Amino acid sequence: MPDSTARDILVLAAHPDLARSQVTRTLLDTLRASPAAERVELRDLYRLYPDFHIHVDAEQRALQQARLVVMLHPIYWYSMPALQKLWLDDVLRLGWAYGPGGTALHGKDFWLVASTGGSEQAYAPGGHNHHALDEFLLPYHQSARTCGMTWLPPQVLYSAHRATEAQIQAHADLFVQRLIHFPEWCDRLADRGVGDEEAVALDERPALFTALDGGAA
Repeated sequence: MPDSTARDILVLAAHPDLARSQVTRTLLDTLRASPAAERVELRDLYRLYPDFHIHVDAEQRALQQARLVVMLHPIYWYSMPALQKLWLDDVLRLGWAYGPGGTALHGKDFWLVASTGGSEQAYAPGGHNHHALDEFLLPYHQSARTCGMTWLPPQVLYSAHRATEAQIQAHADLFVQRLIHFPEWCDRLADRGVGDEEAVALDERPALFTALDGGAA
């Protein structure tokens, strides 16, 4: 982790009912209690904008300061919660985030950390949802590319409603370790196929992190 305490990571948390959340709330509590908090600008969108009136200038300033932009939310109807989508529409404007003169986000990293109600088997060609999760996430991937950002493979917890406390905490611990050790692990994961990590059982992910990141803990 860099010596500087500059907040170079932006975490956009979007959960419509955080008080009832298990996964998102555990991730945020673990983040706040970790050394990663020193370098993270955490923006809880539903707390900041309960009226859905987004302060575009404030959001753009936070984006400009970040090297890594993280979207943290549950998957809602194969996409993002409504306020996160409104944020995307309002903040990433033509001429600022994309299009002629829109270079504000070029070279930044983008990372989705999400949870699903469905199992990994449900997100398969023969499963309940008929498609792998990476197919539903193509709009995320293309949005990052359109803004000149580097797509990092998502960290996804499947079957979130049935996950044990230990599994949820392991998911949170991996999330925080990657924030602490950003950007060392990014070169190993950037532009790797989406879905490689999700296929790994949750209780094996700390070992996966060690293998990918040179033993960082």
